[in-house]
Amino acid sequence: MSCLDPEAPEPVVRRDFLAKLSAAATAAWMSGEPRAVHAAGTGHPEARADACILLWMAGGMAAPETFDPKRHAPFAKGMEVASVLSTFPSIPTSVDGLRICEGLENIAGIMDRGTLIRSAVQPDLGSILHSRHQYHWHTGYVPPQTVACPHLGAWLAKVLGPRNPVMPPFVNIGQRLEGVGEKEELKAFTTAGFFGSEYGPMNLPFPEEAAKSVQPPAGMDPGRFANRDRLLRRLVERSPHRDYASDYQQQSLLRSLDNAYRLLASEERRAFDLEEEPAEVREAYDTSRFGRGCLLARRLVENGARFVEVTTEYVPFLHWDTHADGHATVARLHTEIDRPIARLVLDLEERGLLDRTLVVVASEFSRDAMIEGVPGSNARDQATHKVDRITDEKHYGLHRHFTGGTSVLMFGGGTRRGHVHGRTADERPLVAVEDPVSVTDLHATIMTLMGVSPKTEFTVEGRPFYVTEDGKGRPVTEIFA
Repeated sequence: MSCLDPEAPEPVVRRDFLAKLSAAATAAWMSGEPRAVHAAGTGHPEARADACILLWMAGGMAAPETFDPKRHAPFAKGMEVASVLSTFPSIPTSVDGLRICEGLENIAGIMDRGTLIRSAVQPDLGSILHSRHQYHWHTGYVPPQTVACPHLGAWLAKVLGPRNPVMPPFVNIGQRLEGVGEKEELKAFTTAGFFGSEYGPMNLPFPEEAAKSVQPPAGMDPGRFANRDRLLRRLVERSPHRDYASDYQQQSLLRSLDNAYRLLASEERRAFDLEEEPAEVREAYDTSRFGRGCLLARRLVENGARFVEVTTEYVPFLHWDTHADGHATVARLHTEIDRPIARLVLDLEERGLLDRTLVVVASEFSRDAMIEGVPGSNARDQATHKVDRITDEKHYGLHRHFTGGTSVLMFGGGTRRGHVHGRTADERPLVAVEDPVSVTDLHATIMTLMGVSPKTEFTVEGRPFYVTEDGKGRPVTEIFA
């Protein structure tokens, strides 16, 4: 039971990982156009959703502290670490017999509209690193790969195309890609990979400033702005590095500039301005940057965005990365996510959008007080100070990375209402004991709901590349309405 030491030297595996990711990114820029080979089911008339909002609990959201409560052990000095399963008591929900953790009262009130998967599992990947697991979850592939793998949002943008030709099909809200720890790892999966720039995300780290991103800089007249656009295009077309980039990738970058310029001249740009919402609505979402991101996501989907990710933001040793002060940190996070998630679902329902919008609440793995990975794992225990008894409140919480049983919550988009899928053990080890769901099968489920076959395939550098790893993903149809 401990805190990680942020000054500890990074393991060799992380340095190797970065080097190989850099090589893959370079290869993506040099690669030609990916060719669709097999897209069975794409655009299928039985597709249940046409938009997806991923609410990403970055850093490892502990299932026993949120959606899968276990035996509650209140804090007491001298208590045994082994006695800690959940540091929050459970509360009833709008579904008979279903309980989640105290602090999530608003979400509890809408569980009758949702499907809760309690048996998601992740591989250890040799070393349990946030960077590796977030890459795996967002792309479906275990890093490093020899090609730059597209993010799920990029797959949907490429295969399904935009819902509104003016709106960016893929938007990423809340994650800074500069000035934070592990920024290179975050950039590695927050891309369109080999699909090209036009399918990559529009990054909006601060939702309250999103309106500024769809207008020229303050004080710049339209003529000067247009001239800058022309010069940028000329720079791309005549780049001295053009020998190192394929024609397809260069043209994709130019098309992305066309898309951005078209958005700036459209009425839809108003969707990015949160000030256009009534004050009482802004207040309901204004629990944090994440809460404001949920409001922005709703506005963007209303105006035709295909895929929007809103994150609590991954920064090492902050937010859900609870290596210290676990209970106090999660209590704060409850207040930040509870009201906005519930309000987002209710707003979508009120507007008639929930049935066609898949909302997914997920994280890279869960947490436990004792176990790193799963029992028997050879993954390195990253705790540096181990104690058997808790003598300080900062040690009270779930501080280790746990991959054996994770919760994923879904609303709308053709999922069942008031449904629970899978189960984890009641006592440690809290592994999935019924109907485990792998990352690959979870992706197949999301893609199938969106009308994309899990076997959808593109040829990249002469070899097949699938939307689910090796095309083997199987949707969890039990959760379909």
